[in-house]
Amino acid sequence: MSEHQKRARPSERSSRTGSRSGIADGGLPAIGLEAEFTTVIDGVPQKPEDVFGSPRRIVRGPLMHRTGRSYHLPTGGALYFDTGVMEIATPMIEIARGCGARGTRSLWESLGFLRTELDAWEAETGREVRLVGFSSHYNVSFDVPREDARQGRSVEQLAYLLTHILATPVMLLAANRRSTGVGVRPRGNRIEITADFTPDAALMAATATLIVGIVRDVMTWPSYDLGQLDARAIPVVKSFVPVPHSSRKGWVARYSCFPENPFTADVDGLRWTTRGGERISLRGMAGRTTRLFWPSIRALGDPLSLRLIAAVMRGRAPSLLELDDRPLAYDDIGRLCSWNDLFPVTLLPRSRYERVLGNAIAGRRVRMGGAWHQPVGMKGWTHVIFKRERDGRRHVRSLDDMLMHLDAWDRSAERREGERRRSATGEGELERRRLERRAQVADTMQRRREHDAATKPAEPDDLANVAAVAEVPSAAAAPVPPRMSAGRDEAPLVIVTRA
Repeated sequence: MSEHQKRARPSERSSRTGSRSGIADGGLPAIGLEAEFTTVIDGVPQKPEDVFGSPRRIVRGPLMHRTGRSYHLPTGGALYFDTGVMEIATPMIEIARGCGARGTRSLWESLGFLRTELDAWEAETGREVRLVGFSSHYNVSFDVPREDARQGRSVEQLAYLLTHILATPVMLLAANRRSTGVGVRPRGNRIEITADFTPDAALMAATATLIVGIVRDVMTWPSYDLGQLDARAIPVVKSFVPVPHSSRKGWVARYSCFPENPFTADVDGLRWTTRGGERISLRGMAGRTTRLFWPSIRALGDPLSLRLIAAVMRGRAPSLLELDDRPLAYDDIGRLCSWNDLFPVTLLPRSRYERVLGNAIAGRRVRMGGAWHQPVGMKGWTHVIFKRERDGRRHVRSLDDMLMHLDAWDRSAERREGERRRSATGEGELERRRLERRAQVADTMQRRREHDAATKPAEPDDLANVAAVAEVPSAAAAPVPPRMSAGRDEAPLVIVTRA
């Protein structure tokens, strides 16, 4: 991850950060993704706040204010400028099967919306703006232990332990040859893992799935002492010691923490000595760690992400570390790489938190306590501001409170939408749209079947061989895959699975 100094936010000076983190205090366990982009205007990097002033100068339609200078997009994500970069954050997504894919979908939908608005700004001003991928942040809520179990189990101790565990698998899935580190930050009621932005939605979903599976598993351990690494046979380079994070609190597995740079070294070379004295490759360490945590990863993963994780760990799908350089897709996010609907809602429904926030941002009325209420704003990430229609009185309700009204909220919204559609279109048009949706689902299923045919499914028994397969030295490994970057007029980045 590139160097980027950031000021500490006021919320980070205490242990409670729920109102700003996207992770609620006392609510359902949740995840949230963030991505930062350098803004290049007419070929020159510039601070977005100096060029645009506010997200309102980019987005043409109305925006719902969140807090400070951040605004919710119609997609549910939030857009804001943060110390010289443009940042997109997803809403909270409760931890459940497929949550990593849902978070990735939400992030890339917001990114696609932002790119469309920037295209319109370019047409209006005659200037060019590019988004250069900088970093991705994967947030996972931390279940604070009971008072009688807190000794040796603080969020700071968990973050330090996770820096040792997550380094190699996250490198293999999310990093590139210009990366400098993988970080872990303790953020009060959550853990934040930082890495380079990954210009491929499938790899990002796989990374998010692996991270949430490992973090939620380690969180249940009786101790966060480093002795757990040896007790559980987790492979870590013998001389590895993480360094303090360059931005805010936390630790980083930097390239300088290793005997040589792992981001530029051969991923299949047997060049690393573990704490147990074993000689092993980077892919071998990542594969073995993945195998140890596979039950928890599999419990929270979607089929596509699970297959891709196993394929990369076994060397059947390429890692960005195997390329000659960082793909060119990093330099024009949203155009050289874009969202191609890998996880359509028909196959992976929205999470409950997403649905609540989507209804609120769309301004859909909801009936509570015998009266209709209109959402008029957000208070941080976790609370909606409502105005009661009969007297104009305002109420603030948490997203968790609104879960009990979600089904009725959805039904009333769907009923109004259906009435508007029927009034605007005839029955023939509605049937045509239904057929189009079915065709889209059929096309997605066909693409997944083709992917399945090229990649052996990652069942538990099969994954037991991940480490053994991954540790084959480079001389016996399959050829390095072709370059996955493209010029402006070429196809976007795609993952090609080795036969």
